[in-house]
Amino acid sequence: MDRSYVPPVISGELGRNAPRVAEDRNFYARGPRAPSLFQIDGLPVTGLVEEFGSPLFVFSEYDIRQKARRMREAFKSRYGKTSFAWSVKTNYLNAICKIFQSEGWIAEVVSQFEYEKVRSIGFAGSDIVFNGPYKPRAALKTAIEEGAIIQIDNWDELSQIEELVADRKKPVDVGLRVWLDAGIKPVWSKFGFALENGEAERAATRILENKKLHLHTLHSHIGTYILAPDAYGVAAKKLLHLREELRHKHRHLVPCLNLGGGFPSQSLLHGFTAPVEQVVPPIEAYATAITNVLRELPPDEQPLLRLESGRCLIDEAGYLLSSIIAVKGVNRPILTDEDLSARAYKERMILNEDSRIGYVIDAGINLLYTSAWYQFQILPARAIDAPPIPSRIYGSLCMAIDVIRDHVDLPPLETGDILTIHPVGAYNVTQWMQFIQYRPAVVLIGNNGKADVIRAREKLEDICGPECIPKHLAE
Repeated sequence: MDRSYVPPVISGELGRNAPRVAEDRNFYARGPRAPSLFQIDGLPVTGLVEEFGSPLFVFSEYDIRQKARRMREAFKSRYGKTSFAWSVKTNYLNAICKIFQSEGWIAEVVSQFEYEKVRSIGFAGSDIVFNGPYKPRAALKTAIEEGAIIQIDNWDELSQIEELVADRKKPVDVGLRVWLDAGIKPVWSKFGFALENGEAERAATRILENKKLHLHTLHSHIGTYILAPDAYGVAAKKLLHLREELRHKHRHLVPCLNLGGGFPSQSLLHGFTAPVEQVVPPIEAYATAITNVLRELPPDEQPLLRLESGRCLIDEAGYLLSSIIAVKGVNRPILTDEDLSARAYKERMILNEDSRIGYVIDAGINLLYTSAWYQFQILPARAIDAPPIPSRIYGSLCMAIDVIRDHVDLPPLETGDILTIHPVGAYNVTQWMQFIQYRPAVVLIGNNGKADVIRAREKLEDICGPECIPKHLAE
């Protein structure tokens, strides 16, 4: 008889997907009925699709303005000397930028393309903050001539600017981007000059010693989707310390402190299970963390506070409406297989991916860049009197990685059903790809209750227009 010790083994049923095993055993664990979304700002979801087609991006002007006003109140009620810049890379559609301009926002751009785009819709050069690691010489020259604040990112850029201002009579306002450790990992060391090793101070000194330049701003952007408001307080203290060193050594008090953006939207990263309200702090918490530091200074030494927000202002204002074009798999509660034992049937029901129903929609990850990081809320546009079940949402691209949500609880759906994916207002419209399909229309529901197209659905000539066929191939 073999008496060798064999340790206890946890079965696959209990050891895999542990957080969901119990709920998968209970058909009603997710509730008797799934929520739905019938309308956006009073307009029926089905009506929007009928009028403008599917898929369709929809933005709410009301939500955008409410977010902007809440942020303005959060900071200005605590610290009156606050200026707001709209992060154009988050959503550069002209109509969106004009809404923020009408709310008093200036523009923060990170490329020559964005600079030219906001200038074309009426932003003055003096109302532009020019960030980014790559600013072509021609773009720098234009920005200098038009009075934009260039936030210098590297030594090579500083050298180019010194050459461009050499013949100017009046000094040019510039900013200095600084990277620092605010307790957030990873540290964004790609951008700007290092604080801790003295590089930022050396760059600032070089600017201050050049009579053609005026150091207007110390800038730091510590990251994105930052869930720790106190990290901004740390960044503010470190920039103020650098500011004080520069005043002591050069008798120059930098007039502006720019703490960038990175404030999170009401969206959840993959893996988060708590309600979003428990995970994402309100904007007031960030305002308190930053302004408490600045208010410790004497009033005549308090700098202008500038912020460059994007995601937290626009994400929840954006929806993607998409239609189901195919159903994959079998609904688990009605799965039968006479050849399986009761135990094998239960294990297959709990663990086997084939038992999860899948829906193919007419939008893909080419339109939803942020699906790699965030678990979108997905709701049907009609009420369905059935319990939600584990489902998977596939995109329509001819590639296996095109999965919008690997696991989402939805009621039984049919081909033709419309789903609303939310929040998708940040970065998706600026980082979408033209890949095997036309990009959809974008509409804005205005405060007047009317939906207007703010970007038309693509046509073949939009894509092929820049192409050229060599003469020998055309013949």
